[in-house]
Amino acid sequence: MKKLCYSVLMLSLFTTSAFATVTVSTPSNDETTGSSVQFVASATTTCSKGVSSMGIYIDGDREYVVGGAKLNTALSLPEGTHNTVIEEWDGCGGATTASRTVKVSNAPGVSVATPANDATVSSPASFVASATTSCSKGVSSMGIYVDGNRVLVDNGAKLNNQVSMGSGTHNVVVEEWDGCGGAATRSLTLHVTGGSSGNVLSAIQGATGWDQWGELPPADNTCDAPCGGHVNFWMGQHEGSISKSGNATKFVIGGNTPYADVLFSNPIMGQRSTLIPDNDQKLIPTLHNFTFTTWVYVTDASVTQSLEFDINMYLNSKGMEWGTQCNHLGDGDWDIWNNVEGHWVSTGHPCEMNNGWNQVTLQVQRESNDDLLYQTITMNGKTYNINTTMAPFGVPSQWYGMTVNFQMDGNYKMSGNTAYLDDFNVTYW
Repeated sequence: MKKLCYSVLMLSLFTTSAFATVTVSTPSNDETTGSSVQFVASATTTCSKGVSSMGIYIDGDREYVVGGAKLNTALSLPEGTHNTVIEEWDGCGGATTASRTVKVSNAPGVSVATPANDATVSSPASFVASATTSCSKGVSSMGIYVDGNRVLVDNGAKLNNQVSMGSGTHNVVVEEWDGCGGAATRSLTLHVTGGSSGNVLSAIQGATGWDQWGELPPADNTCDAPCGGHVNFWMGQHEGSISKSGNATKFVIGGNTPYADVLFSNPIMGQRSTLIPDNDQKLIPTLHNFTFTTWVYVTDASVTQSLEFDINMYLNSKGMEWGTQCNHLGDGDWDIWNNVEGHWVSTGHPCEMNNGWNQVTLQVQRESNDDLLYQTITMNGKTYNINTTMAPFGVPSQWYGMTVNFQMDGNYKMSGNTAYLDDFNVTYW
């Protein structure tokens, strides 16, 4: 009997229980937020059977449970201070918790769920925010400024997006604009590690400011919808059914004139821009490097004549148009635009377009004499070195600004066609 007791004692001494952790990304402790509180958490355990489920307790009552080792949900809480507990349960019968105090305020303004003020974050940084207003027309849009430059705008009273920033400390402002002409802000100081080499204007496909025109052959004369039925077109933002982020934009072309085109354009910087106005013309003249990247969803490559991706710059009575097209049903190559002589030049590199999502990245540069350098084109992970220089062209206007374009070209039948853009970003420095 003594030997049996001794064996049981030794077994209990040398057998340890599973060790587990709960990591809460948001909310931060003692955070003030709106009534919709975002909870993001994960758990790990040394239990061989893993984490079986996670849950959220609000003021002692269990309000949410999900299977697995990750949790991401929003709960609606009444105004006041709430004690919240995020708990994990493992397959060995163990459980571990993490606690957060959350203060809910329904007062009008901007609430940033993540990141927390004075936080250290990696780039790109995830932003989750919401806004309320006493304006009867509600919140129309929300945006993010980094060091005084507006880099992102989303429509509506909720913002859930990523922003790339350079390494170092940045002053960030999250702003809401309501339908009555009012605005409110929330300021943050963020310390960024692993940042990019430039500022990033993100999610352009979902931003305000887009315009659209038809272009009719043979001289590409522009026309406004309905263009006499020669070319039909429209765009629909905040598309979720075919999307990578849940915020794609749908572009449609049709009509009855063969090889007619439609140009969709957004002035991302300058006096006409709703994104970065740069009214004092201090930012644009300092910029020389640009990376244009987007995901494009091709619904039917067999009727997609060509897709064009442009970034354009105007200053000092000069125009610089880095035009790049996937000439899919034409020469089958990537073409670049000679903006002095006004025609396309084949790069000799093939454009291999697939049905479904394709990622396109363009790297271009403005030289010290304002010549345009086409550096690289990357599609679906395959990079082509272009290294071709074009001269700028003269323009009568004194407008300082930058635009980005997406153009769809019709085929010989002018077959109806649809494409989607998502995660459309421009990095500039």
